[in-house]
Amino acid sequence: MNAATSIGIDLGTSGVKAVLLGGDGALLAEATAPLTVQRPHPLWSEQQPADWLAAVDAAMNALHEQAPAGRWRQVAALGAAGQMHGAVLLDRAGEVLRPAILWNDGRSQAQCAELERREPGTRRITANRAMAGFTAPKLLWVAENEPQLFGRTAKVLLPKDWLVLQLAGVESSDCSDAAGTLWLDVERRLWSEAMLAATGLTRSHMPDLHEGSDDVGRLKATWATRWGLPAGIVVAAGAGDNAGGAVGVGVTKPGQGFVSLGTSGVLFVATADARANPERGVHTFCHALPGTWHQMAVMLSASASLSWLSDVTGTSPGDLLAPLTASTVREHAPLFLPYLSGERTPHADPGATASLLGMTHTTGRDDLAYAVIEGVVFSFADGLAALREAGTQVGRLLAIGGGARSDTWLQLMADALQLGIDRPAGAEVGPALGAARLAQLAHGADADDVLSAPPIAVRFEPDAARGALLQPRLRRYREAYAPTRALAEDRVSP
Repeated sequence: MNAATSIGIDLGTSGVKAVLLGGDGALLAEATAPLTVQRPHPLWSEQQPADWLAAVDAAMNALHEQAPAGRWRQVAALGAAGQMHGAVLLDRAGEVLRPAILWNDGRSQAQCAELERREPGTRRITANRAMAGFTAPKLLWVAENEPQLFGRTAKVLLPKDWLVLQLAGVESSDCSDAAGTLWLDVERRLWSEAMLAATGLTRSHMPDLHEGSDDVGRLKATWATRWGLPAGIVVAAGAGDNAGGAVGVGVTKPGQGFVSLGTSGVLFVATADARANPERGVHTFCHALPGTWHQMAVMLSASASLSWLSDVTGTSPGDLLAPLTASTVREHAPLFLPYLSGERTPHADPGATASLLGMTHTTGRDDLAYAVIEGVVFSFADGLAALREAGTQVGRLLAIGGGARSDTWLQLMADALQLGIDRPAGAEVGPALGAARLAQLAHGADADDVLSAPPIAVRFEPDAARGALLQPRLRRYREAYAPTRALAEDRVSP
């Protein structure tokens, strides 16, 4: 059947994005509304769920204004994707008990070790190691520090699942988002009673579990009326943000993948099974589509590294990159370890720090700019190695994110990884587009008609000679982590 006109919502950390997608796959309109993060204490990161709903309301009204004449009333399906790992605690009446603790909240670092002590099979069950960003350690922190509130908790929802509850009145989650909680048996795609028990919870605290393309309910009449939409709109279970973004760019089959050069960096590869490598900081999650999983190597400072250099030199990122050429390896440039905010893959080390190594009197600004983008590329090379250790084979990669606009950066990545890198054509709308596509599937559309890859604007092919020149630098980059980490520990020791 023909795909329905659909709406996709991406509940991000800094804002909400909404898109209107035609049945032919054409992007008809998009709109955004901002969000802010509250940090009441060091390491804390929180948001009020009510602010999410207000931002969705604003984005939907703006989307309505942008919609082509006659197309708004054709909407038949809606889906949401969103920031993963956040904890929304509800009481028995469905009221929010406290601000949501977000994915980038670091207060529960100590609870990670406690969780793995309580359940020694954590990494086997969840296919991941416990990290403060995940949801389960957050609940251990609440149990230890806010016990009365923990005792009143009747349901724990992820951010986009709380949003779906408000829009459709159903308590649901999808496997891709649920895989980031540490409560999911990732291989079996079921809630794990053992992991819930290790956090002092039971199955009753969890929403019903679905695949991302499942039809879970209908948009409430109050919202349909408020937004001028027809009655009976199908609501999909949706996706976590990275899985939603993958659906949006057609990365849905084993071996397909993308690199995201945003503030942080992600190397995402779809797989046919749950291939875990938690010891190397690889995230192994369910994909948003049935019978598919994905792995992610996550780097915490990708384009953020270039922004840092921009700030300290007073030079725009574009001007830093302009003198660099895509065909030159600066063999005598410094080495940059891009651990400005610690690192996930492969070190899983929140205490890692960044370093510039090998500077001399002749080192100039262009050398520093090259070192920074090369260091980020080498971090992706480490992530690729960690994925391959788990048996994952990677073909060509799509490149998305702000850094992907740089030809020099993408060519350097192709040379270092010795993989083809493709930059898609057109605007990047990320998880919101994936959510709209999942909504079309929930409405009954055929996957082959919906899950297409975007047209390619530029292809970057690996150059073997430049790749060979980069290998000694990559080797020294890898060797530098341990001694610089030891020095960092020595500086903070009493």
